[in-house]
Amino acid sequence: MESSDTEMSDSDIELQNAFVKGILKPGLNVAVEEKKYANNVHLMKQKLEEFKLKLNWIERLDCVNKPAPLAPELAVRMLSEEQKRENQLKNNKKLIQYDPKDDPVLNDFNREMLFYRQAQATVMEAIPRIKAMNIPTQRPDDYFAEMLKSDEQMQKIRETLMKKQEQQKQIERVKELRTQRKLGKQLQIQNKLQRQKEKKEILDEVKKVRKGVRKDFDFLDNRKGSSKKSLEKRNMKNKKFGFGGKKRGLKVNTRDSAADISDFKSFKPTKGKKMANKKKQRPGKNRRKQGKSKK
Repeated sequence: MESSDTEMSDSDIELQNAFVKGILKPGLNVAVEEKKYANNVHLMKQKLEEFKLKLNWIERLDCVNKPAPLAPELAVRMLSEEQKRENQLKNNKKLIQYDPKDDPVLNDFNREMLFYRQAQATVMEAIPRIKAMNIPTQRPDDYFAEMLKSDEQMQKIRETLMKKQEQQKQIERVKELRTQRKLGKQLQIQNKLQRQKEKKEILDEVKKVRKGVRKDFDFLDNRKGSSKKSLEKRNMKNKKFGFGGKKRGLKVNTRDSAADISDFKSFKPTKGKKMANKKKQRPGKNRRKQGKSKK
């Protein structure tokens, strides 16, 4: 702006100097009258009728109608898009805050929906008129509709949408992991507090037993923490490893076991008959060597 102002001021000074010197003469500067534009609607309509082709409707296939009613699923989608855009603007303060009516993103989406509804209404009006004229309608097998956007641009849009979906999935996974960690920490804290409480209760009961206030240890069996799962686990360990104490010398005979002959059974084999279950004795070392030398 400053450069343009200086140029204008320089040109004005030059003109003033030329006028003082008498260089400027009449006829160099001509005043131009302001143009007046007339909005002659009658003449415009007349010209329109002159070059308008007066053909049958089937040759023109033009339709002037209002958009079709908004379908419920489209209405739900529009509401979801508005809510999504509102959350996006709230979470990111760096973006320009728009009113929903002036938001360019929502306006683009609403414009696309308006095009769709307009085309839908046109089809609903044109197809019955064509069928009323007994003109068959059929979509050809090799129908190809040229898109406004190129394949490269649509591929870029597809890649962008896929990236956004992956980012959304990652965000959801991070949120889920955070909630799981929070719940895990809360459970750990609760379990720790519960164990401390049980330990304190047991110590209080032991003190009562030491002082003689209480004479039994039933509180050890009736603890709150003894759940069904923990009892089953304890029983399995007892079954596998035993109950502790001395393990060596458990099978040694005592005075009572040696004197107990209730399980003793005497057996006398019959003469002339060999025992069926008698094992064949192994030959001695010398006999085995003799057998090897003969071979």
